[in-house]
Amino acid sequence: MRLSLAPAAAALLALALAAPAVAQDLVTVEKVDMVRYAGTWYEIARLPNKLQAECAGDVSTLFRLRGMRTYDIETRCRRADGSEEVDMGIARVQDQATNAKMEWRFLPLALAWWPFAWTDYWIVDLAPDYTWAVAAVPTREAMWILARKPDLDAATYDRLVAKARAMGFETGKLIRTRHSAQ
Repeated sequence: MRLSLAPAAAALLALALAAPAVAQDLVTVEKVDMVRYAGTWYEIARLPNKLQAECAGDVSTLFRLRGMRTYDIETRCRRADGSEEVDMGIARVQDQATNAKMEWRFLPLALAWWPFAWTDYWIVDLAPDYTWAVAAVPTREAMWILARKPDLDAATYDRLVAKARAMGFETGKLIRTRHSAQ
């Protein structure tokens, strides 16, 4: 009796093709100037996330430099009912060589010890003049396209979306943020 390896090889190949690809490590920008990054950033688009489920528009984050490697942060958004949500938090640098890997928390200080209190915030793209940025979590479950103004020209937006797609983000799920000023 002769055994054929073809069916087994075909089954292994099918399994390999069906298995999810191992995600590449998310690469950050080479360097972030903490002083230049400080200030207000307007959300242009985001991947859906639980923390912003109630945000219907006018999303912005103010980064106030608190120390050499820390920001006080204030996020604002308008809910669907027109009310405003304001959350205060803190961001701290995790990679001092680049300042591009940060983490932030919005929970009270008393809960800062809790392992899930902190969320990664990595800067994965940044304009040389700090007029726009792309920030994300390394799992690619959350991503934000940000700008210093409430709008971003279409060519730049399209380029950032294409780059995010190339980095492995599900850009088809992006939510464009509406700003009242537009």
